[in-house]
Amino acid sequence: MQRQQQLSRWLHSLFPDEPFTLAPASADASFRRYFRASFISGQTRIVMDAPPQHEDCRPFLHVAKLFEDAGTHVPHVYAQDLQQGFLLLSDLGNTTYLQALSSNNAKELYGAATDALIKIQLASRDNELPSYDEALLLREMRLFPEWYIAKHLNVTLSDAQKAKLETVFARIVANNLAQPKVYVHRDYHSRNLMQLGENNPGIIDFQDAVYGPITYDLASLFKDAYIHWKEAEIIDWLIRYWEKARKAGLPVHEDFSEFYRDYEWMGVQRHLKVLGIFARLYHRDGKDGYLKDLPLVMAYLRAACTRYIDLKPLLNLLDTLEPHIAQEGYTF
Repeated sequence: MQRQQQLSRWLHSLFPDEPFTLAPASADASFRRYFRASFISGQTRIVMDAPPQHEDCRPFLHVAKLFEDAGTHVPHVYAQDLQQGFLLLSDLGNTTYLQALSSNNAKELYGAATDALIKIQLASRDNELPSYDEALLLREMRLFPEWYIAKHLNVTLSDAQKAKLETVFARIVANNLAQPKVYVHRDYHSRNLMQLGENNPGIIDFQDAVYGPITYDLASLFKDAYIHWKEAEIIDWLIRYWEKARKAGLPVHEDFSEFYRDYEWMGVQRHLKVLGIFARLYHRDGKDGYLKDLPLVMAYLRAACTRYIDLKPLLNLLDTLEPHIAQEGYTF
């Protein structure tokens, strides 16, 4: 309540002659909260509340400028108070891609999303964002044995199983690091893309962006934990991206099958991380809303592991941990 009063006072100092009302807009998995300020004139703004003892607004501001300069539709920053942890942003509305997507508009909305992604990737420069390096890639994957296997499944791995897992992790990282590097949003999926009347998509939640593998955001977008599409559709959308990316001069593989393999291996890294994070959100933070999304993420992971001989040890471990029962609804 005290934070909200602070926020109201700050907003009043910016608009002393314009009455407004504040209502919660959204919250995320961190300490950040968002409020929608509605002014008597009819305009709205979003206010980010990021308590400075928990959150640093500077990465958000830096990435917002990079992505806005690249020509994509991110929240515009109208005012900032880093000492208090407040930002005043443009309002990208209430409708996420997750809410808006249907079989009728998916081709159009995903086409707009990959167009925006290409703009971001074309703007990439070294030394602007933290590197998605070996240490970070490994740290993310190790959330899987720590939180999914040990805490969620309550299983203790043998030394031999741990060694096999580390061997597979090393293979995954080798693939990931060999890929061309671009700006990576890191959570470029249906909950962080907003459907707008024009200039789709609105892009949010980009403060953790890094400089890393070119297929990462595509794995987030098309191997989405919250919505599932048939593989034939996904391959069609991926080919469309790949053709646009080559035409734009991005460093994608000339051979689509090689590009697709990189995309699959990047997805494996992400899914191991996501399974660990979703388990951690439940067991450490008491948030059970992500448990329902675990089966789809696991289905993506298994599907990729069945295709590549170098991932077979991981598939064997998954079969040992949870004997696979074919689930209707996931067609790969």
